[in-house]
Amino acid sequence: MNVTKLIFSPVVILLWLLTQATLAAGASEVPGNDQNKDVLEILSMGGFMMYPLALLSVIAAVLIMLYFITIRRNSVVSDKFMNAAEALIRKRDYLGLVAHCNRQGQSIARITEKTLDFMTKNTSANIKEVREVAQAEGSRQAGILTQRISYLNDVGTIAPMAGLLGTVIGMIRAFMEIASGNYEGVHANKLAEGVYQALVTTASGLVIGITAVIFYSFFRGKVQKYLAELEAAATHLMALLAAQYNRRGGNAPTPLYAGEASGHDDNQRRDAHARHREYGDNDPDMMPVPMSRPSNDTPDVHNI
Repeated sequence: MNVTKLIFSPVVILLWLLTQATLAAGASEVPGNDQNKDVLEILSMGGFMMYPLALLSVIAAVLIMLYFITIRRNSVVSDKFMNAAEALIRKRDYLGLVAHCNRQGQSIARITEKTLDFMTKNTSANIKEVREVAQAEGSRQAGILTQRISYLNDVGTIAPMAGLLGTVIGMIRAFMEIASGNYEGVHANKLAEGVYQALVTTASGLVIGITAVIFYSFFRGKVQKYLAELEAAATHLMALLAAQYNRRGGNAPTPLYAGEASGHDDNQRRDAHARHREYGDNDPDMMPVPMSRPSNDTPDVHNI
C-alpha cells in the first residue's frame, strides 16, 4: 500500500494544483467576487454539471492509479518466463511448458499456451499454420492492452465536452436575464451567476481533460514499448519451435504417445509396438512410439 500511496500522491497533487490555478484565474475575472474563496466554494458555483465532472475526475484518478500498478513489463513479458520456456522447448517438454504457462498471467504466456494447445490438437499442422495461430493470439493480447488504456482517453474526451455543456447552460441563463429587459439589482446578480457558471464548468472540464490526455499519452508509450518486446519474444519462441519442427521432419511435436494422439486404441498401439520391434525404423507405416511404456499406463511426458 505504501507504493500505491507513493504513486497516487503526485496524481492528486497535480489535479489539485491545476484546479487551483485555473479556477482561481477564472474567479479573478468575474467582478464583485471575493478573491479569497477556496476551491470548493468556487466549484459549487458551477451548477449541477459539476457532479458529472466530479465523477469523471474520480474515474480518471482511479484509472491512473490502476495503470501505474498493472501496466508493467513483467505483466507482458519477463526474462524469467522466457528462460524457462526456452529450456522446456529445447528439452521438448511441451506438457511442462503448458503447465508453466497456466501458472503465469503474462501476455507471452497466453500466446505460448494457445500455440501449444493448437499443436497438440493438430499434430499434422505445419509451421505456417502454427505461426498464424500465434499471430492471432498476439493480436488479441495487443488489443487487450490497447483497449485497457483507451478508457483514460475517453475521459479526456468527455470531460471538456461536459464542461462545454455547462458553459452553454450558463450562457443560456445569462441571456435569459438579458432578454427579461431588467439589468439592475437582483437580475444583474443572476446575469453574473450565469457567466460564473460558464467559466467554472469550462475550466473544470479542461483541467480534467488535459490531465487525462497527458497520462493517456504516457501509458500509450509504455504499452507500445511492451508490445514491441512481446512481438520480439513471441518471434524468438516460434523460431525455437520451428527448429524442433525441422528436426522432426516438419511434423508437429506431440506431448502424448503417437497412438493416443491419433485416436488408436490399446490393441492398435500394442500392434504398432510389435511392428516397430520387428521392422525398426524401416516400416513407412509405423508411427514413432516410445520403446517402453510406464506400468501405470500413463504418458511419459519426458520422452516427447
